[in-house]
Amino acid sequence: MNTTFKSPENCETMAEVRAGVDATDRALIDLLATRFGFMRAAARIKPERSHVRDEERKAAVIKAAMDEALNKGVPVGLIAEFWENLVETSIAYEMEEWDRIRS
Repeated sequence: MNTTFKSPENCETMAEVRAGVDATDRALIDLLATRFGFMRAAARIKPERSHVRDEERKAAVIKAAMDEALNKGVPVGLIAEFWENLVETSIAYEMEEWDRIRS
């Protein structure tokens, strides 16, 4: 992530806060683009559409995010909800890609 902005602890103005938030949002989008690239790879690799949804893997991914949130002092419940949405969106995207690749 670009560090040309102040850390949250060192912000003194809303302009500094907003610069940090905007830079963080850009970095998050870059990371999400990478994550969705992995969803495209999974769609290409998985031999059957029924393999796209894996509830055991979904639970493990959400649990890992919650554990990391706890370690970082981030609200665990909010992260659980966010990751539930992220994983479901990823599954839907992967299914679309699976169908697109094989059409």
